[in-house]
Amino acid sequence: MMRMAKNRLERPVTEESLDAAQLELGVDFQDAECLLISEVKVLLEAQYDSKKEEKNLDEVYTKTLEYAQKFSRYTNRDTIKEVRALLKPTELEPFECAQLGNLCCNEYEEAKSLVPSIGSKISDEDLDSLLKQMDSLKKYQS
Repeated sequence: MMRMAKNRLERPVTEESLDAAQLELGVDFQDAECLLISEVKVLLEAQYDSKKEEKNLDEVYTKTLEYAQKFSRYTNRDTIKEVRALLKPTELEPFECAQLGNLCCNEYEEAKSLVPSIGSKISDEDLDSLLKQMDSLKKYQS
């Protein structure tokens, strides 16, 4: 149920409490696939030529592509697949995996601070090893 805000500048207040730190993302994201920014970049670039030929490049598409190109951590498809393969066997939720893949943290403390829902789902040693493997993939991608 939604309550109206006290003044027009405030957003409506919902009864549902959303908190990404607790993986409370709302019903819209319950079954959604979480992508790495690098995966979004690959998808958008694959559509670019056909959209350009059709002169169908709107501002949202262009700005999203620019954002994905700027913040993409992995530059080729093989590396993206390898990162996904590293993250898949963990006990982490898809949202947490995407966050780790996008943030590219250097230390497990940093990862747990930025993605607090990880909590005790993965040991510090395993998380540290995972982060080092991801960093190695990022450094040595061709």
